[in-house]
Amino acid sequence: MISADKFSRWTAAAPFWLVYLLPLLVWIGALNGGLWVLLPPLATWYLFSALDAALGLNAENADPQTEERALVWYRAGVMLWAPVQFVTLFALICYVSGNDALNNWEKFGVFFGTGVMTGTVGIVYSHELLHQRNNLERRLGDWLLAMVLYSHFRSEHLLVHHLWVGTPRDPVTARYNEGFHRYYARVLRDCPVSAFRAEKRLLARRGLPWWHRRNPFWLYLALQGAMLALAVALGGPGGLMLFLVQTGVAIWQLELTNYVEHYGLTREYLGDGRYEHVKPHHSWNSAHTATNWLLINLQRHSDHHYKPDRRFPLLQTYAESEAPQLPYGYPVMTMAAMVPPVWRRVMNPRVKAWRRTWYPQIGDWSDYNRARTPLPKGSA
Repeated sequence: MISADKFSRWTAAAPFWLVYLLPLLVWIGALNGGLWVLLPPLATWYLFSALDAALGLNAENADPQTEERALVWYRAGVMLWAPVQFVTLFALICYVSGNDALNNWEKFGVFFGTGVMTGTVGIVYSHELLHQRNNLERRLGDWLLAMVLYSHFRSEHLLVHHLWVGTPRDPVTARYNEGFHRYYARVLRDCPVSAFRAEKRLLARRGLPWWHRRNPFWLYLALQGAMLALAVALGGPGGLMLFLVQTGVAIWQLELTNYVEHYGLTREYLGDGRYEHVKPHHSWNSAHTATNWLLINLQRHSDHHYKPDRRFPLLQTYAESEAPQLPYGYPVMTMAAMVPPVWRRVMNPRVKAWRRTWYPQIGDWSDYNRARTPLPKGSA
């Protein structure tokens, strides 16, 4: 257990601030063109993976009862990202869209790297912010999601995913043997509808129609419309196209991560529309040191689902006897997910071992594999 005194120092939080090098790398690419535009994906995917190999696993846990005032450096790093990303994104649109020194492939490369940044860091930070209870952090989270045109993620994640993960009601629980490309098409189609349905149902319980101003989808539309309008104002049609490139890359990065986090892990159906409670073994856990710096401990996903209101510095990691472990950090695992035969070769034996360990009483997994077990009671 890390002592509270050591944990609260700025030096302890400093590794999580390494992500602030990414805007600099994106700008180096924009200013120099050529192969320099590859710096952001190379750093994000390969450098941090190499650091994982060098640094190994970090099994240290902070005291989960640590007071909020000890987290100031961790919280500041997350909250500051929203204005930094906003300025970086729209300054790049203004600079790149009118820059004749860059050819179209170089411009695409700059905004591909920008999407790696807004997806790997921006959406992950929005996820942390949206789980908090104060309005400032939640609004910063909404702001970050609007920059990638994925605002419905807030409703889907809080009202559907955390309640129904590992059941047929959750679109983003990847099914056993479901390749990423099939999964990706499915979640792009199903998640916005699922999110809207959840908000409509919540309003109905309060006696309000779906079109009531309290439906956050109105806020989502306004924020996303403002981002699109600003992209056009600063860069014209070219600026809009560049903005859409980074949104596409960011969303792809997010859904690759979602795919990895729960692949093949399902909650046991208990009958009468009831499923077992969510436990640490319903998420893949990863204690790889450097990629947990990059992703603010998102890879300690088992604890995040077990205690969703726990801030990222306090998330606990688990031993293999308590939660299933990924063999590598998220960057390597998401690269494997892009090649379904490789993914199945790595992960299917692990899913089968997980089933033998946790659910030896289940003999037939066919309904779980196809998400054909009954919908949870109260989720329709």
